[in-house]
Amino acid sequence: MNKYKVGSFFAGVGGIDLGFEKTNLFEVVYANEIDKYPVITYENNFKLKVDNRDINIVSGKEIPDFDIMIGGFPCQAFSLAGYRQGFNDEKGRGTLFFEMIRIIKEKIETGKQPEIVFFENVKNLVSHDSGNTFQTILEELKKLGYFVKQQVLNASEYGNTPQNRERIYIVGFLSKEKYEKFIFPLPIKLTKKIEDIVDFEEKVDKKYYYTEENCKFYNELYENMKNEKSIYQWRRIYVRENKSGLCPTLTANMGTGGHNVPLINTKYGIRKLTPMECFMLQGFPDTFKIPTTLSNTRLYKQAGNSVVVTVVERIALEILNVINI
Repeated sequence: MNKYKVGSFFAGVGGIDLGFEKTNLFEVVYANEIDKYPVITYENNFKLKVDNRDINIVSGKEIPDFDIMIGGFPCQAFSLAGYRQGFNDEKGRGTLFFEMIRIIKEKIETGKQPEIVFFENVKNLVSHDSGNTFQTILEELKKLGYFVKQQVLNASEYGNTPQNRERIYIVGFLSKEKYEKFIFPLPIKLTKKIEDIVDFEEKVDKKYYYTEENCKFYNELYENMKNEKSIYQWRRIYVRENKSGLCPTLTANMGTGGHNVPLINTKYGIRKLTPMECFMLQGFPDTFKIPTTLSNTRLYKQAGNSVVVTVVERIALEILNVINI
């Protein structure tokens, strides 16, 4: 059976791409990502060569035709962790959504409009600017003929991943019949635990451990981090234990220190999660290849910026259910 062709935009390390390809019926034929560092990780794990150009200069007519457009367009402009500037973001990140709209229009001119679109973004996109930002996105897609459904899904409820991560998923179809038949996946029981991903018994490289010498708030951590199966965070002036049995939402700046770093207490001492553990908490398999040439700060950023692969895979399977009818 021929595979459905996928065009990936703002591909990052390929989290959405991997979720679709894991179904074995989608094939990514084009990927665009401007940041050269995630490209290294992407090309370490996929056979595809990434287009590393700025999307603003990419013409829809010059890239391969595809059946479905996927993209996690930059979310910093809408994020609660950012400045929430949205489409007015001075760095232009909020307006990059319209570059994907432009590419679809250029594909329409060649008679090759993608049948389906799939986007992922931060939960706050829905409420940003009193809902006006999200309404603009829906209207732009409607103008192009798409019928759109959207839902906020938490990784811990829909991806069997022990991370508290809520994201908005947007799926659009040119076919009204397929749109009407499509449903987002139902919640599933969380069976995977933190300790299934994080090895509390293994000694890792010493650079991951906190000590009195390298951490000014080490004493507070030592006094408060008593549970060896919990994930903690330093919250500026106090230690927070995540008692839910989940990892808090991973962020792009968790490798820079401060209050976003997930910490655990082991028999070898207090340490932060490794980059590989962060990728696995995002639903990546343990076979995912992390480049040894990249700094940990970049790897933490890549993991925090990525998507939950297992959630994307479940949505991709639901898309297959309606396009294979």
